[in-house]
Amino acid sequence: MKKIRDLVVDEDFQGFVLIKNADVRTAKNGKTFIAFTFQDTSGSIDGKFWDASSEEIQRFEVGRVVHLTGKREVYQGNPQVRIYKLRLTNPEEPNDPNLFMERAPVKKEAMEEEINQVLFEITNPHWNRIVRFLLNKYKKEFFEYPAAKKNHHAFVGGLAYHTTTMLHLGKSLVKEYPQLDGALLFAGIILHDLGKVIELSGAMSTEYTVVGNLVGHLVLVNEEITKACLALKIDESAEDIVVLRHMVLAHHGQLDYGSPVRPRIMEAEILHQIDNIDASMQMLTNAISKTEAGDYTERIFGMDNRSFYVPKNSE
Repeated sequence: MKKIRDLVVDEDFQGFVLIKNADVRTAKNGKTFIAFTFQDTSGSIDGKFWDASSEEIQRFEVGRVVHLTGKREVYQGNPQVRIYKLRLTNPEEPNDPNLFMERAPVKKEAMEEEINQVLFEITNPHWNRIVRFLLNKYKKEFFEYPAAKKNHHAFVGGLAYHTTTMLHLGKSLVKEYPQLDGALLFAGIILHDLGKVIELSGAMSTEYTVVGNLVGHLVLVNEEITKACLALKIDESAEDIVVLRHMVLAHHGQLDYGSPVRPRIMEAEILHQIDNIDASMQMLTNAISKTEAGDYTERIFGMDNRSFYVPKNSE
């Protein structure tokens, strides 16, 4: 079977995929259906399984590898699969979910080494100790978790990859604008999404945890900074700690987007802008990679549900 990313509209296909999400819903006619998201190493695609029985709901669980027969279609500007047939794999067929997980394009070891080197540039001793403390506390999760359930960097290692690409942007800006406090910006970049290791359930079949839904990763990482201060005997009321907490609490930029405060220092504003750039580039790159030149991408939910034109190559 072709990879999900390589399928074209109206193409019939069959092959093995991972059930990434399986939401049981009720149609307007009162019948039950399953809203699936299928995944392989190239990406994911949605599909609806109509008139699902209770036995089929139990059989097709999240995290199971299945053999899918269907057709690639487009519905309301978004790709989807019309499911003809769906079955669980046989013992002799591929059935390891790890074989179908999309992963960061950079190896974990390389990202870990890069972030470790940046730690030497965080010259404020309080910020340095807190960042090191929290990275050590959540090291396994930080380098395995996605950065989101669906919209951007939603793959194994996505959180660390998002962080390292943001560090690249941050270093360039500090070089261009020496008035920026590089130590504060780098500390903020590394910590800004670390709360997602608590907000999300993990790399496999990612869901929001209860505390993730009800509290959110901005507040969660702020709490982790406070816990680190207690463990390290750092005064959390000191201005440098308050400033670091502001970095993570303000990084969504707008109150409507989940930030309890808007950026009020230069580095916090830049962190917000870098975060937006990197998330946008990931969403655009993913959509454009599945689109032929001269056509429009699928609608991108995280970018105001816009579709983007892919220009034809000029001579």
